[in-house]
Amino acid sequence: MASVPAVLYSEWTKIRTVSSTTWTLVCAFAVTIAMGGALSALLKATFDDMSREEQLTFDPTLISFSGMILGQLAMVVYGVLVVSTEYSTGMIRISLAAVPQRATFLFSKIGVATALALAVGMVTSFLTFFLGQALLGEHGTNLGADNVLRAVIGGGLYMGLIALFSMGVAAMLRSSMLSLGILMPFFFLVSQILASVPKAKTLAQYFPDQAGGKIMQVVPGAMNSDEAPYGPWAGLVIMLIWVAAALAGGYLVLKKRDA
Repeated sequence: MASVPAVLYSEWTKIRTVSSTTWTLVCAFAVTIAMGGALSALLKATFDDMSREEQLTFDPTLISFSGMILGQLAMVVYGVLVVSTEYSTGMIRISLAAVPQRATFLFSKIGVATALALAVGMVTSFLTFFLGQALLGEHGTNLGADNVLRAVIGGGLYMGLIALFSMGVAAMLRSSMLSLGILMPFFFLVSQILASVPKAKTLAQYFPDQAGGKIMQVVPGAMNSDEAPYGPWAGLVIMLIWVAAALAGGYLVLKKRDA
């Protein structure tokens, strides 16, 4: 029986020696900060052109996280690759032979990968916030303002949970192509489109990205957005339910199917 510390170290070695997973985290960090900074600078320059209602509901914290829509896609790729690469290479057979306890194997892999995703997410979130506020100038805010620290910490949690959800989906589907083929359109197209359709808006508010993203919002109804029927922390709980369901599904598939 493989010991948990040995399995954890093995999974850490796998992640840090595979260049694709490293580069996806670098991309998540870079695109989130770059896009957030660019849009913060743009909105500072065009602030006076906004309507009075938009100015009154201006949320400088949320604006600095504008790049999260691209950063989350990089996190999706990271989460999928962490789990599915071993299936595509056939290394999963060797891994399961070395660690036959499937719960230990899966949750050690996911635990190490999630810890790394959360660390990168937190660094990205704080740097994105500070850069965005610097570029917004007099329209910016600070960590001492009401609910701002919650939103910034929430941004890091959101990135980590997106990666974790993707790991659960990849564990169920056991294929990089299939997992990405479902998750990328879901987050980048389906969720965004349904959120803008009046009759589907209520349903879309309970999708993991829409619900979890509320944790980064400080001003209710920011930038004329629709208010959700739940608060920031309740939204994060909804996202956690999606994550738990994906992980449970991934474990059941791994337990019942051969490598």
